[in-house]
Amino acid sequence: MAARAKEWAVKTAPGFGACLVLGLLAQAIAKLAPAVGAALFAIALGMVCGNTFLNRPAFDEGSKFSERSLLEYSIVLTGGTLVLSDILALGLGGVAFILCQMALTVAAAYLIGRRFGFGRRFCLLMGAGNAVCGSSAIATVSPVVGANSKDKGISITIVNVTGTVFMVLLPLVTGLVYGHAMLPTTAMIGGVMQSIGQVIAAAGLVGAEYVPGATIFKIVRIVFIVLVALAFSRLNHEEEGSLFAGKGGAAGVKAGVPWFIIGFFVLAGLNTLGLVPAQMSAAAKFVSGQFEIIALAAIGMRVKFRDLVREGPRALSYGLLVGGCQVLFALGLIRLLLG
Repeated sequence: MAARAKEWAVKTAPGFGACLVLGLLAQAIAKLAPAVGAALFAIALGMVCGNTFLNRPAFDEGSKFSERSLLEYSIVLTGGTLVLSDILALGLGGVAFILCQMALTVAAAYLIGRRFGFGRRFCLLMGAGNAVCGSSAIATVSPVVGANSKDKGISITIVNVTGTVFMVLLPLVTGLVYGHAMLPTTAMIGGVMQSIGQVIAAAGLVGAEYVPGATIFKIVRIVFIVLVALAFSRLNHEEEGSLFAGKGGAAGVKAGVPWFIIGFFVLAGLNTLGLVPAQMSAAAKFVSGQFEIIALAAIGMRVKFRDLVREGPRALSYGLLVGGCQVLFALGLIRLLLG
C-alpha cells in the first residue's frame, strides 16, 4: 500500500506542481488586473503552457488529479460555507428549470449531432457532457452507452473547449440581459456551463458573491446525473438489447450520486446546525478557492489545440451550436419559471 502511494505521488507531483505554480502566478497577475480575475488568468496560462513547454506526458497524471480531484474537494469544502436554506431557496421553480434545461440540452445535442452525421453514442456523450457536468458526466455515461475511447476523448475535448468559450461569453450575456441581477445570472451560469470549474470561473468573472448561487444550481444538475445515466441505460437496453453485454455497457451498469455531492450536503448540514465554527468555515472558503484556481489551470492545460485541429471545424461547430441552444433554452426557461 505504501509503495503504491509513493508511486502515485511520484507520478502526480510534476503535473500537480505545474498547476500549483500556474495557479499562484494567475493570482499574482490578477492583483494587477482585478477586474479580470485569477480564474481566467489560470485557464489562459494553462492553455498556453499546456500546449507549449508543459505539453509532456510527465505532467498528465498530475493535471488529471488537479482537474478532477481538487474540484471535488473544493465542492465539498464549499458545503461548509453554506446552509441548507440557501440550497432550498431554489424552490420548485429552480428544480423545474434545471430538469427542463437538462432535457432540452440532451435532445438538442442528439438531434443536432445526428444532423451533422455523428454516431449515436457520440451524440449521447455530448448530451450528457453539456447537460450535466462536462468530463465527469461523459466518463459516467460512457460505459452506459458503450462508447469507445475515441468518442469519449473527442467529446471531452469539444465540451471543454465549448465551456471555455461560454465561460467568457455568459458573464457578458447576463450583464446585457439581466443587468447581473442575482437569481437569473446565477441560474444562467449554473444551468448552462459545462463543468463545475467553468461555473465557478464564469460566476467569479461577474463577482465573488455570485459563485455560491451558481454553484448551487450546478450541484442540482450534478445530482441528476443519476437520472441521465439510468435513462441512457434503459434506452440502450430497449433499442439494442444485449449489444453492450460484456462490454461494460448497459447491462449491469449502476449510477450513484458522486461522493463529493454527498460530502457537500453533509458539510452544509453541519454548518446549518451551527457545528462548523466560523474560523473553520472561513478556512474552508479559502482552501476551496485555492483548489479552484489550481484546478482551472489544469483544465486549461488539458485543452489541446492539436486535438481541435485534428477533429476539424465540424465537431467544434457542433459543440458551439449545442452551447448556443443551451443559452437560448435558459433565456426562455428563466423568464417562464423564475421571472
